[in-house]
Amino acid sequence: MPVVYLIISIILIILLTSRLKVHPFVVLLLVALAYGFFTGMPLELIITSINEGFGDTLKKIGLLIVLGVIIGAFLENSGGAYALAEKVLRMIGKKRVPTAMGIIGYVVSIPVFADSGFILLSPINKSLPKKAGISLAGPAVALGLGLTATHVLVPPTPGPVAAAGILDADLGLVVIMGVVVSALSLIPGLFFAIRYASRTYIDPVPEIKDEEITDRMKDAPGALRSALPIAVPILLILLKSIFPSSDEAPDSSMEKIISFMGEPFIALLIGMFLSLLLPKKLDKSMLSTSGWAGKALRDAAIIILITGAGGIFGKVLQNSGIAEMLGETLGRINLSIWLPFILAAAIKTAQGSSTVSLITTASIMMPIMGTLGFDTEIEKALVVAAIGTGSAVFSHANDSFFWVVTQLSGMDVKTGYRLWSAGTAILGISGGVVLYIMSFIISTLQN
Repeated sequence: MPVVYLIISIILIILLTSRLKVHPFVVLLLVALAYGFFTGMPLELIITSINEGFGDTLKKIGLLIVLGVIIGAFLENSGGAYALAEKVLRMIGKKRVPTAMGIIGYVVSIPVFADSGFILLSPINKSLPKKAGISLAGPAVALGLGLTATHVLVPPTPGPVAAAGILDADLGLVVIMGVVVSALSLIPGLFFAIRYASRTYIDPVPEIKDEEITDRMKDAPGALRSALPIAVPILLILLKSIFPSSDEAPDSSMEKIISFMGEPFIALLIGMFLSLLLPKKLDKSMLSTSGWAGKALRDAAIIILITGAGGIFGKVLQNSGIAEMLGETLGRINLSIWLPFILAAAIKTAQGSSTVSLITTASIMMPIMGTLGFDTEIEKALVVAAIGTGSAVFSHANDSFFWVVTQLSGMDVKTGYRLWSAGTAILGISGGVVLYIMSFIISTLQN
């Protein structure tokens, strides 16, 4: 019954938000409550799940959203985003915008969390299609899929690292396997974004007319200065992932500084201060409640509320025990390399978090690895990759990243399911097919 209730919940979310135009925050909160009641969760656990789901989600990305939209506001209003877009378009061409965003996302998400990466890259993701005169849908889906591909497959992202640790897999092999599988699975994802998602027109910045962009470009900063609020935070976060943590080197002041500045919140705060250098002349009105910063904060409030409500829905599902139930059911079936994939996909779809799916699936697989014949180092790396690709399927309303992508891209819920959720399904299933072919080749060579 919990699975039936989950399906009913998804249908209700789509109908209430798209047909009846009920605000997503209200819908997600009420559906989460109803799911908890109907599945027989203790009342105290429902309340705990709501508080933890909202708090834990916003603890991770709430401030990042706030800082990200302020950076975006200054990039957009100063003309810097369009100056940067013009420079990039000269290099890649107007027809290659989705591909470029997918590749950028693929690289950025190796050191940076997917949601942080999307927030950081949102200004350029909007300005590029605006300057190119194309829909935002294709680049947004491509960027999200690129970020997801490496987020679930390539260390040092915590999910793949944790799964490799649980299964005692060689981390070097996991990295190699993850890079290959994520790159190959992203190709069909980009094809979907270019050929299908791009057909749905979403105005990148609907409130800005072409004449206003031309006016802003007159006093716009150069492309290099415009890139600093985006590039510097990414570089700082990357440096933190490369250098050892301060715990491992407690006496190193440099390591402590890098660790501090590479924390996503601090990195984006630095990016925000850099964005204040973009206007030709910084005026205090820009930071007022009715200025650039004030409008950005109003936009951020809506995104934060909806993202937090998505976290509530995901936490209620997680605490309902649906992941464990699916794990026990599917764990009894021997489907070779498809078993960890299907198990991870089921858990991801049920409770929303890719990281939780990776860790939970790895924990279920660990005691049965030998029984299923996954003994060698290469086979362990294959299983980790299978869990990662499964954890990309199927991003929807219980996933906070679903709301980050749709809200920052101007998609309604129905469009989000049709473009973003379908895109993650294609990305994950493509990865599963790639892994099956690889496992068949490896098995043949071993025999």
